[in-house]
Amino acid sequence: MYHFEKLEVWQLSRQVVIAVYQVINKLPIEERFALGDQLRRAAISVPSNIAEGISRVAVRETIHFLEIAYGSLMEVYCQLQIALDLQYINEDDLKQIKPLIFKTSKLLNGLHESKKKSL
Repeated sequence: MYHFEKLEVWQLSRQVVIAVYQVINKLPIEERFALGDQLRRAAISVPSNIAEGISRVAVRETIHFLEIAYGSLMEVYCQLQIALDLQYINEDDLKQIKPLIFKTSKLLNGLHESKKKSL
């Protein structure tokens, strides 16, 4: 098992990916290749950048990748809000995924802060 696999934030970010894929299935066909593709890439970016960052030796590089992961997570949330605005998803869909995003962001911020303190 790699070190990043033990992190709750990485495990939770994978749940975000699964939830996003479920939402993408609700999008109209024509949006699955536009908004859906953007959502997919942003969601996958979160655990990928956590894994890459934690695997780096240099703390500054770790911090950089954690910042990218956080930005991608916020991108996911923004795109879900847009999907709601366009009525592609409903409030219940967003209510299911929002706590996952919120908890992931809190854990990611905590990890980021702890890495910054170690500089």
